[in-house]
Amino acid sequence: MASSDSDENPDFLLSTLHSDSEEEPQEQKQNPNSALKELDRTHLLHSINATITIREVRSRGLSFQLWPAASSLVSLLDHNPSLLLSPSLQSKQTPLRILELGSGTGLVGIAAAALLGARVTLTDLPNVVPNLQFNAELNSLVVSLRGGFISVQQLRWGDEQDAADVTSTEKFDLVVGSDVVYYEELIEPLLKTVEVFAKGETAFVMAHLRRWKKRDATFFRKARKNFIVEVLHKDPPLPEWRSGVAVYRLTAKK
Repeated sequence: MASSDSDENPDFLLSTLHSDSEEEPQEQKQNPNSALKELDRTHLLHSINATITIREVRSRGLSFQLWPAASSLVSLLDHNPSLLLSPSLQSKQTPLRILELGSGTGLVGIAAAALLGARVTLTDLPNVVPNLQFNAELNSLVVSLRGGFISVQQLRWGDEQDAADVTSTEKFDLVVGSDVVYYEELIEPLLKTVEVFAKGETAFVMAHLRRWKKRDATFFRKARKNFIVEVLHKDPPLPEWRSGVAVYRLTAKK
């Protein structure tokens, strides 16, 4: 992995991540523009017959790459959104207001804005925000044609000021995230942040690929102290994995 994304630096990643056994591609040595072009990924949204494009910058680390849980969540948003949305959200007459935690490349949030015509706020660490903004602007036309809107803000988990800044801009109907459980020391900051935004009827929908039995157990044990945890969907096991991506809904206990 790139030295800037070392597993020894837990503050770097608050976004979609994969197995720490997976190696990073070697950094591109050619013209930066040609390298970026090679890492553009297109995603067809079948239900609206539209394509979104996501720029990966793999030489910059894991937060700038796409991972399985994000793709699974986008697929559900595309083919079966009613599985993820409560009846009250499905019948809402005004655009949904969605917050994405640890957005990474922004794939999930951008797809949600286009598919649902939603107002989506993408968030991640300060160093990730410029690429998020790039991808938001890259897809602004397809999103606006569907009545959606995207904004980008920094949100460091556990940071009260960042959370207050995001809260001041929008009252959210739904919070989403994918592959956000990675470092054990970030579990508490993540749950602290989820507690700020997932209140009342606002749930946290999370796509997750289980990788570490103990770490995953710690997250769900702590989450169940304040949230009702439901399994909404399970994918078949991925190749060379014992499990597939699962999608959970966390609802605050009354």
